[in-house]
Amino acid sequence: MSSERPYMLLTGASRGIGHATVKLFQEHGWRILTVSRQPFSEECRWPSARESHIQADLADLSQIDGLAAEVRGRLPDGKLHALVNNAGISPKGEGGSRLGVAATDAAVWTQVLNVNLISTALIARALLPELEAARGSIVNVTSIAGSRVHPFAGVAYAASKAALASLTREMAHEFGRRGIRANAIAPGEIETSILSPGTDELVTAEVPMQRLGDPREVAETIHFLCSSRSSYINGAEIHINGGQHV
Repeated sequence: MSSERPYMLLTGASRGIGHATVKLFQEHGWRILTVSRQPFSEECRWPSARESHIQADLADLSQIDGLAAEVRGRLPDGKLHALVNNAGISPKGEGGSRLGVAATDAAVWTQVLNVNLISTALIARALLPELEAARGSIVNVTSIAGSRVHPFAGVAYAASKAALASLTREMAHEFGRRGIRANAIAPGEIETSILSPGTDELVTAEVPMQRLGDPREVAETIHFLCSSRSSYINGAEIHINGGQHV
């Protein structure tokens, strides 16, 4: 990435993994552009947070072109060095219950797939020239729920994350010829403010390392995949779950 200051576009930055990723990348001198369907929150206290925020609802696919135009206008050299697709939703039923196939209607399917999958493809498509100019890196945040039935994640979320892993492979195959790498990370149980009740018992029963992951540990892997240290890694999905998947 030479001596120029690199730019990253990050969706889902307001908490948890996204928040940790912003802080880590800023420590390494990156400029961050963040996307959220909410207006800027004063709880986001990192430097230049207000100026870096772009409001867009990824469930509304008609907003993607406007989002891309806004991003394009903020890139001083027309280069986007990293696109991190971290935004994701997992609707719950009554009392926070898991939504299975029988309980998931068309509206939920559409909303989840638009946010977790389709918007990811459309943002990358819209910003392809800027990613190519920077020989940039795409990192998609999948989930352990994309490869096994999870007690808390609903069926639409799980299906969207499995599809996102497939989309990552497609991006790696198609964009690699243009100098753009695409990889995925698949977190397991990470210590954030939105953990489901029963997570502690799940960790005890299923995670060999017997602890939750820290958001910073996930952010470190994202940073690695956006750096020259991973320059020949393309089309991979890295599991970050303390061995829960084995």
